[in-house]
Amino acid sequence: MTSTPPTHDPEEKARLRAGLVSLAVGIVLLGVKYVAYLLTDSAAVLSDALESIINVVAALFALGSLVFAGRPADHDHPYGHGKIEYFSAVFEGGLIAFAAVVIVWYAIADLIRGPSVRPAEFGLLLTFAAGVANAALGWYLISVGRRATSLILVADGQHVLSDFWTSLGVVVGLVLVRVTGLVWLDPAVALAIGVNLAYTGFRLVSQAAGGLLDEEDTDLLTRLVAGFDQTRTPGIIRIHRLRAIRAGRFTHIDAHLIVPEYWTVEQAHDATDAFEKRVITACTIRGEIVFHTDPCRHALCPACDVPDCPIRRGAFVSRPPLTVDEARLTDDSFWGPRGFPLRTPGSATAAP
Repeated sequence: MTSTPPTHDPEEKARLRAGLVSLAVGIVLLGVKYVAYLLTDSAAVLSDALESIINVVAALFALGSLVFAGRPADHDHPYGHGKIEYFSAVFEGGLIAFAAVVIVWYAIADLIRGPSVRPAEFGLLLTFAAGVANAALGWYLISVGRRATSLILVADGQHVLSDFWTSLGVVVGLVLVRVTGLVWLDPAVALAIGVNLAYTGFRLVSQAAGGLLDEEDTDLLTRLVAGFDQTRTPGIIRIHRLRAIRAGRFTHIDAHLIVPEYWTVEQAHDATDAFEKRVITACTIRGEIVFHTDPCRHALCPACDVPDCPIRRGAFVSRPPLTVDEARLTDDSFWGPRGFPLRTPGSATAAP
């Protein structure tokens, strides 16, 4: 049972448009920052310009990744091509780390040989204007990325947004040089920028590595559990063995549903198929849910609200809300070796 996104994804154009905007703006800002460096001869401004080179390369790679990630699933890639988004984020994080090393190298060399900064108010103004433009671009990319569920755009937006703080630091450093006359503050600011960029690169790589290794997304599981409870109907008794992975903007989910043991295969199929569609709609998920059905057992009668059950051995008491802890349980953890629930449904504590 699967639910695939429509062939003509209305969000695809928004993602590609954002990628093109990122590339175009990055090229323009690179030129602006290089002119600012020529005017100021500042190590801090040079570090800002070097980061903009990384922005352009990363934006170009991100655009190609967006095109590849949007391709539908095929025989060779049955889960789609969305994982390329994580590779793109790792690539961008690596480029940022490389830029950080280069910036730190230039800053230390400038400190050793003795820095020199030419006064140039226009160059300072260009650097500040480029920083403001990066702030606007970063906000735009993150906004589109979150709305369109694109890690590539979110990562690119976070990187570009960090460039704003870099530019702001450069401006503050040059102003301090003008006010205090301490020219060593310029390479010192560049050194601080390099360290900050190294942290940004590490964070991006770490986040992308979690996606490549299918790290559990607790927020996603919480949304799913809320969707299960919101859309569950009599017959979907309990849910466990819930797992979910992301492949870019597509989500693949599987879980075990406990249904009445007297249901026919057709009844179980129709009920779980309808349940899947309700959950996908409620959670606004792009992707698929695969449900495995397990027959109920009499120990669950108090939590089963199926009316007129012909095999009931205990009165219905209540249907406890599903929790993430219960939904994570495997078959062995849920049922135990004797076929009885090891935990009270809806609770993470052992049943008495």
